[in-house]
Amino acid sequence: RRKENGWYDEEHPLVFLFLGSSGIGKTELAKQTAKYIHKDVKKGFIRLDMSEFQERHEVAKFIGSPPGYVGHEEGGQLTKQLRQCPNAVVLFDEVDKAHPDVLTIMLQLFDEV
Repeated sequence: RRKENGWYDEEHPLVFLFLGSSGIGKTELAKQTAKYIHKDVKKGFIRLDMSEFQERHEVAKFIGSPPGYVGHEEGGQLTKQLRQCPNAVVLFDEVDKAHPDVLTIMLQLFDEV
């Protein structure tokens, strides 16, 4: 469906940034986007509560351990879910509560986009 709308690019994921006060519909908009693109919200929607990543050491929980560390092959919460559905709509909920190192990782990911 992304091709139909001109949203498709083989090399880059599609990224939207929804900002606003609590309760205005950012989560619902992300869910409806997933439903439109994938027809199945359960498979095409990933919600990550970023308040779970408030500490510096939780970067590994987010994207996985670095090479050479135990659990490296498993990945983190984001990478595990994206392996299952690479084209999922990802909602980073409460992103303002995440540790700055987690935000830096996110900026690096989006910079490559």
